[in-house]
Amino acid sequence: ETAIDELIPDSPWADTIARLRCLRGIDTLSAVGLCAEIGDFKRFPKAGHVMSYLGLVPSEDSTGQSRRQGAITKTGSGHGRRLLVEAAWHYRRPPRNGTVLKRRQAGQPAHVLAISWSAQRRLYRTWQRLDQERGKRRTIVAVAVARELAGFCWATANAD
Repeated sequence: ETAIDELIPDSPWADTIARLRCLRGIDTLSAVGLCAEIGDFKRFPKAGHVMSYLGLVPSEDSTGQSRRQGAITKTGSGHGRRLLVEAAWHYRRPPRNGTVLKRRQAGQPAHVLAISWSAQRRLYRTWQRLDQERGKRRTIVAVAVARELAGFCWATANAD
């Protein structure tokens, strides 16, 4: 981890890594892993394309008027998908900016911090709705939250 920390400032992804670290559940290793797996976030015109690239979108079986969505496609980067699913578990808890997160967010632009706070509020609501109101299994809830988290990662990395 120390060696990775030393290489980040000279990396072309240094700014993106710093921005991704503003999100809850994503620290240095996760941010570096996402940058390595996804590369340049700007190559995706929409957040949904990142979700699809990571295989976090539902499969679909449609014929005529019927449309049935199934499990996630699992195409694309399995490592990137796993990093986001692991980070999604952090959104079970109510939104708050603890001391560690504040330290990671220090020096970042206000609009990136606003995206981070919006992500905390939305992903916590999503977790609560799917877990408590709809009674989904927690592993399924984590994947659903990871899908939305991928969108927030895209927004954070592309925020100008």
